[in-house]
Amino acid sequence: MGAGRPPLSEGVLAATQKVIHEALERLGYGESYFELLKEPLRLLTVRIPVRMDDGQVKVFTGYRAQHTDAVGPTKGGIRFHPSVTAEEVSALSLWMTLKCGIFDLPYGGGKGGIICDPRTMSLGEVERLARGYVRAISQIVGPNKDIPAPDVYTNAQIMAWMLDEYSRIREYDSPGFITGKPLVIGGSQGREKATSLGVAISIREAAAQQGMALKGLKVCIQGFGNVGSHLAEILDQWGAIVVGISDVHGGIYDEKGLDIPYLLDRRDSFGSVTNLFSKRLTNADYLVQPCDVLVPAALENQITLENVDRIQAKLIVEAANGPTTLEASDRLHERGVLVVPDVLANAGGVTVSYFEWVQNNQGYYWTEEEVNRKLESKMVEAVQKVLSLAKSRGITPRLAAYMVGVQKYAEASRLRGWV
Repeated sequence: MGAGRPPLSEGVLAATQKVIHEALERLGYGESYFELLKEPLRLLTVRIPVRMDDGQVKVFTGYRAQHTDAVGPTKGGIRFHPSVTAEEVSALSLWMTLKCGIFDLPYGGGKGGIICDPRTMSLGEVERLARGYVRAISQIVGPNKDIPAPDVYTNAQIMAWMLDEYSRIREYDSPGFITGKPLVIGGSQGREKATSLGVAISIREAAAQQGMALKGLKVCIQGFGNVGSHLAEILDQWGAIVVGISDVHGGIYDEKGLDIPYLLDRRDSFGSVTNLFSKRLTNADYLVQPCDVLVPAALENQITLENVDRIQAKLIVEAANGPTTLEASDRLHERGVLVVPDVLANAGGVTVSYFEWVQNNQGYYWTEEEVNRKLESKMVEAVQKVLSLAKSRGITPRLAAYMVGVQKYAEASRLRGWV
């Protein structure tokens, strides 16, 4: 299951809305467009009764947010976490819209979640909860309405149960209803490493714009979960030097480079490996170590005004959601440090989810090489588009990404006569 994370703070939603507001203003769209796009078009709250293994019935609360369907169906993950809130899924649905806009995918953003802790539940209880959630939201989802995917503490097996339940309700097989599925029932090659590959391509393209070659580039990665570990493996294979990795226990750093195959071999299922080392850096000290590229791939609000002036990296590529505060991002921009924002850098996952949906709809499946080649094409185009806009306008890449991401939905809303 996906790595556990604390909930997004309300401040992240407000910060996202602030940048969307500025992006729309710079694009020439009036206040009514912001009023339409600042929150989801619909937010469904459901109650899901589940018979637990002890015979008792427990009722869970779940949500599904659909930000905008101005250009097509909505798309976004489902997380199982005790800290899920309506505000969190709303904010995440906005981010999904921006990602789909930047990569020109025919979706708006969606997001779902259930307040639960699957770590304390049996597989049978998780399956009954997953199926109950699909029954509860079945009227507003579907391959041409809203397409879910895995997220925190959900995985391919849970997607398989959800697909099966939806197919039972509709009385026909509908693989395009959900992505992130196992390969044998319509999943896509390359999906597992898609986010990491997208981040790696973002690093390569952004470094090139800064006049830095990828080979020999010194990289620090914060977080060694699914995204961070695959990223370390890819960068190591591409000739970059991974000088630091960190996890929940702290960080390890060696300016000469770490033995990535060894660390991957010793990493446990929760992404922990630094506990095997007696000399560990605190997270605060780890973030300010010398490197060319810093990749926050763990939690939000890691680079703030408190530590931004001690950051030594020349390039920051956000693999996590919201790891840099707006104030810190502006400060880095003033210092000439390039920050590739999360909605651009970590969108490889939703892009390959789109590829999975396309394959499901046409009934023809691609090799991993084809998937990776198509992802690379999308990533290179998006990174170059955003960084070129930022440079030509003299604005931060974050604002440029939001301008690219939101324009499609503002224009579609205008053409539909909504605004």
